[in-house]
Amino acid sequence: MMTLTKAADSVAAVAHPGAIESDYEPLRQRAGDRQVVLIGEASHGTHEFYEIRVELTKRLIAENGFRSLAVEADWPDALRVHRYVQGSGVDATAEAALGDFKRFPQWMWRNTVVLEFVEWLRQWNRAHPNSQAGFYGMDLYSLHSSITEVLRYLDEVDPAAARRARQRYACFEDFGDPQLYGYAAEKGMSEPCEDEVVAQLMELRRRAGDMMQADGKRAAAEFFYAEQNARLIANAERYYRSMFKGRASSWNLRDQHMAGTIQSLLTHLDSGRSKIVVWAHNSHLGDARATEMSQRGELNVGQLIRQKFGEDAFLLGFSTYKGTVTAADDWGSPARRKQVRPGMGGSYEELFHATGIPRFWVDLRETADDARDALQGPRLERAIGVIYRPETERWSHYFEARLAQQFDAIIHVDDTRALTPLERSGEWERGELPETFPSGI
Repeated sequence: MMTLTKAADSVAAVAHPGAIESDYEPLRQRAGDRQVVLIGEASHGTHEFYEIRVELTKRLIAENGFRSLAVEADWPDALRVHRYVQGSGVDATAEAALGDFKRFPQWMWRNTVVLEFVEWLRQWNRAHPNSQAGFYGMDLYSLHSSITEVLRYLDEVDPAAARRARQRYACFEDFGDPQLYGYAAEKGMSEPCEDEVVAQLMELRRRAGDMMQADGKRAAAEFFYAEQNARLIANAERYYRSMFKGRASSWNLRDQHMAGTIQSLLTHLDSGRSKIVVWAHNSHLGDARATEMSQRGELNVGQLIRQKFGEDAFLLGFSTYKGTVTAADDWGSPARRKQVRPGMGGSYEELFHATGIPRFWVDLRETADDARDALQGPRLERAIGVIYRPETERWSHYFEARLAQQFDAIIHVDDTRALTPLERSGEWERGELPETFPSGI
């Protein structure tokens, strides 16, 4: 492998500036010709990742005809936002429309950047009533709230079908926590609900024509929303059981569900001709075949979308060298503003920092030979989710990747700051003292 200095110089030679919004216009043009644009993030709590992603998405909607956004969020929670931005909901403000994001980690969607974007999207749709854009969730954690939504829909259109659905979904009534259901079912302590949820999904699909008779376009949309909730319930039931079989099994089910949701949206909207932007973590949207994930038997959304759409898909990743991040110490713990350690030796983060360029992007499909060699890897790559544990950083947050195969382009912001939650605790406001304290005073 070439020296760090030589590799950094080769990357610097092909780097495009990223200091101001207009610097990303050539990148937007490259992505804008594709049907599916996946825009990642190297953490779930970095302001610049969200901010740049939002600005690119606004341009893709305004300039390139993208009409749907699928995000790493639950379908019913995001559907409340969707109704708000399309003017069909009951919420009076964007903050209220984000009100169903109550489950940890709230800050992923209840933050200042998303709040501004949701209001922008509502205003865009008001000004363009014949080309409105939608906001959809593609994750599958919402087992109980999706059950509530299916029952609400059936109560309105077919009370008898609602009674049958209640009987089937009663299988979950002893388990407030879906993980407890998964454990009990997998260990033989309770009968699995698989047959019931599949039967409910099949009945809903079989009777689609009857349920969409009235109210034309609106009826079709409401049926689609209910069908996606029923599909989510079926997949979530499998997911929570698979959690006790091994990581690869549950990870793959989750990403297959997300990729399937993207395909369902494309099919539902404009008979498959629509264009969609997807927001999720790099680990979901970069091609898993270019990382050590594949060695563990894991696939992801980026791989599945590339296999389905080929050159009509565009995969964009992010990275940072240091700064602060909003994250928790453990699952379910309060959000904290934490220091991000400088990128480790042998990592892409270290390589990009060594270029000396504070913000830049690289087209990984059009690079000179030396830069291509530097970006082929394998090198370490950092991933911070909703939990950040710097004390075990190498094992908790790094994996090997071949960046040039993982993404079509990469954006690097060398020094980043924490995403600002709408609900900020005193602990978040205080932040985390640098590791040099008190000797660094």
